[in-house]
Amino acid sequence: MRPPGSKSITNRALVCAALARGKSLLRGALDSDDTQVLVESLRRLGIGVAVDVAAGTIAVDGCDGSIPSARADLFVGNSGTTVRFLTALATLGHGAIRLDGTPRMRERPIGDLLDALGQLGADAKSELGGGCPPVLVKAHGLPGGTATIRGDISSQFLSALLMAAPYAQHGAELRVEGPLVSQPYVRMTRDVMAAFGVAIELSDLRRLIVPAGVYYKACEYAIEPDASAASYFFAAAAITGGEITVEGLSRDSLQGDVAFVDVLAQMGCEVRDAADSVTVAGRPLAGVAVDMNAISDTVQTLAAVALFAQGPTTITGVAHIRHKETDRLTALATELRKLGAEVDERDDGLRITPRPLHGAEIDTYDDHRMAMSLALVGLAVPGVVIRDPGCTRKTYPKFFDDLAALSGMGGTP
Repeated sequence: MRPPGSKSITNRALVCAALARGKSLLRGALDSDDTQVLVESLRRLGIGVAVDVAAGTIAVDGCDGSIPSARADLFVGNSGTTVRFLTALATLGHGAIRLDGTPRMRERPIGDLLDALGQLGADAKSELGGGCPPVLVKAHGLPGGTATIRGDISSQFLSALLMAAPYAQHGAELRVEGPLVSQPYVRMTRDVMAAFGVAIELSDLRRLIVPAGVYYKACEYAIEPDASAASYFFAAAAITGGEITVEGLSRDSLQGDVAFVDVLAQMGCEVRDAADSVTVAGRPLAGVAVDMNAISDTVQTLAAVALFAQGPTTITGVAHIRHKETDRLTALATELRKLGAEVDERDDGLRITPRPLHGAEIDTYDDHRMAMSLALVGLAVPGVVIRDPGCTRKTYPKFFDDLAALSGMGGTP
């Protein structure tokens, strides 16, 4: 099977294409809530975006670094990439831009990004003063200079700064303070920027320099299938003892989450690589201890697999996922216990000890990854009910159709 296009790559490519000179064409683009709110926000900023859902393409008329709209009110839903990427992009314009979202978005931190933008000469503030959206940007171009930013909350802050920085008047030097979470996503940002003509050096993730005067150029860009989405099907094979081949992904993927299969291999699965695919075959599973900081979007997927292992699984290094669509550690602990597991919730992770499992009604907390991950338990345990399955629209609207087809259920559960 082939999952839909990567949300992370699609949204990064949209930002680079929007700022580029000329018309870009994105192929294999994802169509989901998270990409739709970014597309609509770009349109409100005066940037031409044409989406062809059937063809899986998005055409973007780049603004050559000059935001057309002098005033805009943007609704970002609960999309972290959208609010963070567009806050930085908005500082390049000239006028007043406001960004707001769902009630949960108003709880998600953005203060570190606003502080870094302020160091670069921008005027971007939390409207309610709590370091969360709504965000007000009074744009007058981005002067540039040097900024220091914490790395332990979200790598999206650094990615947002990097993508906007080519249009800073005097370039930008970005210094990362403390540990940087989810480092593969910063490398993904680097690679997407390079495809649009702006190369930056990431040999030192503590100090990144984006020189002035090198700008994005329009291009035709192919988007990989979503590796985070693929993790659910790799996990399905692990749980059921089946086998799945995901096409369009390889170990050379831009997406760090393809390394999820390495964790499955540690647990006992057979993993086979090809030039343009990855295959996982389920085998008897053993619990593991793993630092998932670099692949934190697959924590919930691994938690589902851990229920079927011999021995406990310990996940560490992911304190930052408490700031996602929900507090994912507390939500996971709560729902896994409903299924019968023994769970020790820790500051930066979980210890999951398998126990006899039974059906349960699973709350999703309006978090797409809770729904998709814990639905997998139902492949082996009768009576698992997912409440609000529609929340998967955020990144994978047809997830339950694809899961039903692969598992032989027929129709949509």
